[in-house]
Amino acid sequence: MELFDIDWAQISYNLTRLTIAYILALPIAWNREREVRSAGLRTFPLVAVASCGFMLQGMSVLDTTDAESRVMYGIITGIGFIGGGAILKDKGNVSGTATAASIWSTGAIGTAVAWQRYEIALLLSLLNFLTLSIGGVLKKSIIREKENSKSDE
Repeated sequence: MELFDIDWAQISYNLTRLTIAYILALPIAWNREREVRSAGLRTFPLVAVASCGFMLQGMSVLDTTDAESRVMYGIITGIGFIGGGAILKDKGNVSGTATAASIWSTGAIGTAVAWQRYEIALLLSLLNFLTLSIGGVLKKSIIREKENSKSDE
């Protein structure tokens, strides 16, 4: 028996899924980085890859769907905790909620990729990116409109 029994097919299988999770997190990360948010190009891909990695591990060593669902439950809870750290409250103003929600969504991308549910992962990535992009433009427009209406008074 060798010290390291390397299964190259399994490495390729896992690397493919981790790479897909990483790539699908990049548009979200780019948006947050561009908007100069607390989480960006490093955080989002790491969340996607880590959640995918935890799920892949659970799927490979656990023998029941119930046990795998507990792994997913732990991922969801843990990522919610990370996202909570992105939310800041200062004198009645709350910021970071979109970043926190995006972190949570990125975790869902990773778990979907682990289960080879690429259609879900792709849609999550696309919807998250569009929401951040279009929502950001709309939010700025609404704020400008409010400021203009206050100055007209």
